[in-house]
Amino acid sequence: RVQAVLCTSANGVRALARRTGERGIALFAVGEATAARARAEGFARVESAGGNVEDLAALVRERLRPEAGRLLHVAGSDVAGDLAGALRDGGFAVDRIVLYEARPVVSFSAPTEAALRNGVVDFALFFSPRTAAVFARLSEQAGMSTALRGVTAVSISAAADRALGDLAFRRRLVAKKPDQDGLLAALDQLLATERAR
Repeated sequence: RVQAVLCTSANGVRALARRTGERGIALFAVGEATAARARAEGFARVESAGGNVEDLAALVRERLRPEAGRLLHVAGSDVAGDLAGALRDGGFAVDRIVLYEARPVVSFSAPTEAALRNGVVDFALFFSPRTAAVFARLSEQAGMSTALRGVTAVSISAAADRALGDLAFRRRLVAKKPDQDGLLAALDQLLATERAR
């Protein structure tokens, strides 16, 4: 018996919603964006951890009991963190089901590359270590080292920032809270600072 579903991305929620009509099961979401997607898909019992995988594991340990049933972690083929391991350490039985795959592009699109080279892009937002690593690889592949000197990188977490490697951005910021709201708050703060100059 599954007592709750754990979702670590809005893509996971979308994939789950396409596969089942069940909307009454408890759904624990990693952050507000994932929780909002779950509510939009009609899930009735949604709780947000408001942060990262560690926060989600803490919320589950606080709200659920291992003996009440298994947990189903809906995920993509590439997963950040060890949610199942953190919960198994607390006595929970966790099944991970892969419902989608996010495939990285092999190169920048021509308009993206032109925008970066021509100084059109002022800010780049990185929502995960994986997307940051893909961006770093594509930037190096395209020889963008000087083109990024006018761009400010804003990362959702220190791990995402580290994945950018030694790319020479104008500035690099890390969100205070590792979720979409935290990332956007960092961008808002940056924009306010820029306007004040």
